[in-house]
Amino acid sequence: MSSQPRGSGTQPGPSQSPISQRNFRYEPARSGYTSPGQYSTYSTSTADRVGCLTAVRMSAFAKLSRFTRRLVHIRQMDFEFALWQMLYLLIQPSKVYKNFIYRKRTKDQFARDDPAFLVLLALSLLFSSIFYAYALGLEKIGFFTFFLWSVFVDCIGVGVVIATVLWWVSNRFLRKVRDQDVEWGYCFDVHLNAFFPMLILLHVIVPILYPTLIDSPAFLSILLGNTFWFLAACYYVYITFLGYTALPILHKTQYFLYPISFIFMFFVATLTGGWNISRTALNFYHSRAEPHKFAPQHGGL
Repeated sequence: MSSQPRGSGTQPGPSQSPISQRNFRYEPARSGYTSPGQYSTYSTSTADRVGCLTAVRMSAFAKLSRFTRRLVHIRQMDFEFALWQMLYLLIQPSKVYKNFIYRKRTKDQFARDDPAFLVLLALSLLFSSIFYAYALGLEKIGFFTFFLWSVFVDCIGVGVVIATVLWWVSNRFLRKVRDQDVEWGYCFDVHLNAFFPMLILLHVIVPILYPTLIDSPAFLSILLGNTFWFLAACYYVYITFLGYTALPILHKTQYFLYPISFIFMFFVATLTGGWNISRTALNFYHSRAEPHKFAPQHGGL
């Protein structure tokens, strides 16, 4: 009488597991910054067989949808944390970017998933537009026109262009790993971070000092007005540099500091030529907000 081998058909051994071990491959990520921690799980099988700790990466459209949904739900926004970020962007901007690293490790994205910062930035532009309305003597329609231009063109429009260019440059030339890439949303967040100190310098301090100290052909007025624009531009470049340096997947980020040299040369050239940038900028803002006052008058002699 032949006997059946022990364990045959009842308790499969390790090599006979219902889920073949060949379908799974656990290895550390090259960059070391993937969700949920410093290790990623790769599977050649279906995702539901990997386990509950599998890092599930969201598409760009899913991230944008979540961001938009939170934009219409005020209670889901963390305004207190957004205010903290704005404060430290003025006194210690490097500390702000540490939170972006934590978000990458926990939510698998560097970009903000909370629109509170963008909302507060728009409100800041609204209140700062009051200073420009006073300095330029804008009417109500001119005030709202100036505000809309500031939000949708100066902040968002220019930011989209800069973020797109730096996003392409970073992924094309500065990325040192292949399992991670720079998110476009993060590039736009870096622009918003760098834009806020510029807003304080150019949309609050300059219009306050303009009627008394800057609106003059004297050299000291030119020096004062141009210095604020020089500091704002340098601060924008510096915070942008910090933003991309904070990404462990990039190298040679010192290139982002190079524009400061050209900004300084341009600053010296404006002082030498006696060009008051603040007067030119405010005249441009005035003509943009109230173009009817600058339209050429056609009349007979």
